[in-house]
Amino acid sequence: MRPFRRLRPDRVPLRWKIAGLAAATACLVAVVVGVLVHLWTAHDILARAERDAFNSVYAAMDVHRRTGTLVDGAELDPAALPAALRHPSDGDRHTAYDGRVEGNLGPSFWAAQRTGDPGSPVLAVRVNMSPELNTLRRLDVTMAVASLVALAAATPLAVYGAGLLGRRLRWVSETAGRISAGDLDARTGPTKGRDEVADIAATVDLMADSLGRRLRSERRFTADVAHELRTPVGGLLAAADLLPPGETEDLLRARVRDLRGLVEDLLEISRLDAGAELPVHARVPLGAVVSDAVTRTGLDTEVGIVGARSGETAQTVETDPRRLERIVGNLVVNAHRHGGAPVRVTVEGRTVVVRDQGPGFSRDLLRDGPRRFHTGAAERGSGHGLGLTIALGQARLLGAELLLDNAPDGGAVATLRLPA
Repeated sequence: MRPFRRLRPDRVPLRWKIAGLAAATACLVAVVVGVLVHLWTAHDILARAERDAFNSVYAAMDVHRRTGTLVDGAELDPAALPAALRHPSDGDRHTAYDGRVEGNLGPSFWAAQRTGDPGSPVLAVRVNMSPELNTLRRLDVTMAVASLVALAAATPLAVYGAGLLGRRLRWVSETAGRISAGDLDARTGPTKGRDEVADIAATVDLMADSLGRRLRSERRFTADVAHELRTPVGGLLAAADLLPPGETEDLLRARVRDLRGLVEDLLEISRLDAGAELPVHARVPLGAVVSDAVTRTGLDTEVGIVGARSGETAQTVETDPRRLERIVGNLVVNAHRHGGAPVRVTVEGRTVVVRDQGPGFSRDLLRDGPRRFHTGAAERGSGHGLGLTIALGQARLLGAELLLDNAPDGGAVATLRLPA
């Protein structure tokens, strides 16, 4: 089967997403606060400058009317006076903003009032806002630097916190993957924190407990049925031997043999499920074992040994030859029964490849792996679906890897890789 993949190479880890979101949020908050502070401060500077100019022209007008003199900062009809204040329509005080920059004088607020009757001079006072605006610029720079410092300090904390969350989620994901791969004893165990991740971990453990109970019940039922059927099937086979020769006897004997094979397969699966099987290792020539296994099937199958000179049988491996023959035999029988001729077995190094020219494995089988009493698509033929299940169980017992796939040009491909 294809191995379970924990994480796609192109996937961005969760902690970087959370850290990026936290950094973007911090930047947004800093920009919004900075803009609001800038606008509020600028408005306050303008309001104070206008108020100071308004009050100053009032005081200067009072002194001018009483003494006929001008206080410091007051002028009569100054040349720089904005046009809006040169000819006021009444004798009231008026203000105007002047954004021009002249030497050391920056943006200013003017206040002006006519000194007497229409045609009399205009008394004006100018309030320079350059110091306040310079202070505003320094405030903007200070806020920008403080925001960068806060961002630099907050980002590592966000990465660390997101990393803790990511590690907890990754542990839950790996546990779920182990359960999906068949390790029903895998558990996440208690996790730190009382949050959604802890709920997910507890749910995964509950799911594994439920699956384990159901699978153990199914395995126990399979073993009980196989043991109960073994004795009557043996009796049927003995009774069939007592029948007189003929077509009926041959047909009955064939059906009883098929039934006995099914019972033996069920017993073998029960032993594999229970962990009662133990391999007996020996050093054997891989090519010879594979050739003998193919010959015992009695099916027309081509065997090729890559890299072996004339008279050689490929390299020697340390494995259980009986179980290896069982795996190869099941794969060959499955290829003939559910695939299509020609069927070819190739031995190269420690790898055995069985390929047919049939419709290939179904998508369900490639996705979920072999399942007992499930043969996949209808075009793969009939059967009880135990051959590949047994082959996979025996391969795991040998520490080998059994991969099922479809060839690009058609046909099913089963690849058995023996461990070094």
